[in-house]
Amino acid sequence: MSQTTASLSLPVIAFIGGGNMASAIIGGLIRQGHPASQIEVVEPWAEARDALLKNHGLQAQPEAGPALQRARIVVWAVKPQTFKDAAAQTRAHTEDALHLSVAAGIRSDSIAQWLGSERVVRTMPNTPALVGKGMSALYARPGVSPAERESAQAIMATTGEYLWVDSEKQLDAVTALSGSGPAYVFYFLEAMARAGTAMGLSAEQAHQLAVGTFVGASELARRSDESPAVLRQRVTSKGGTTYAALQSMEKDGVGEAFERAMKAAEQRADELGNEFGA
Repeated sequence: MSQTTASLSLPVIAFIGGGNMASAIIGGLIRQGHPASQIEVVEPWAEARDALLKNHGLQAQPEAGPALQRARIVVWAVKPQTFKDAAAQTRAHTEDALHLSVAAGIRSDSIAQWLGSERVVRTMPNTPALVGKGMSALYARPGVSPAERESAQAIMATTGEYLWVDSEKQLDAVTALSGSGPAYVFYFLEAMARAGTAMGLSAEQAHQLAVGTFVGASELARRSDESPAVLRQRVTSKGGTTYAALQSMEKDGVGEAFERAMKAAEQRADELGNEFGA
């Protein structure tokens, strides 16, 4: 696992799709010193194009065109259901490029078929990439060279941490754990804040306490050599307040319900590949 490192020296990079995730990666590239003049973006929605111009000084194009031919790397930041059509419009302009997909569920077999290239890397980022604290996993097809793997990971490193997986199937589990994971954190933050206000705190106080607790506990888990289970046990005195809360959650089956929820996310990731793949 690696964190954002030194400045990048990358060729022209094109983005197909200019929404939030593309914007997060573009922002990271520019902060690392990659010139905006070396970035091409295709984004059909005028509102998203306006945001790219305002936030990054990029003049995005509404559709694929010859300007994409200078790109050596193409980042696919489109919705799963639009990937195939976007590939058909773009393929003729990107024959020599390495393709890096951040689209959930779409398997590399489909991407390779649609684009006529074996040089495909799939990655599953998450929304904390918007603040440089993302967590991404990457998978490369056999046709990707070691140098191209380094280029792909350098791009994702601008958004936070990354790791490689050996099996593409593992990306479904990654999607369920870290890809969808921020929503689980926000869900618990909502519940904690609601409980705090119900117990007499102001909404602002409850929010600050809940968010601060997640940040602190996550950082403690990051720095500690001990497992989360051991860390939990260290703050759980039998008969105390934490013990009462955890016993209540155990009685309600919160842990098992959470595992079922993640399994549902993994299954849906697999279904996306079947629904929108080749």
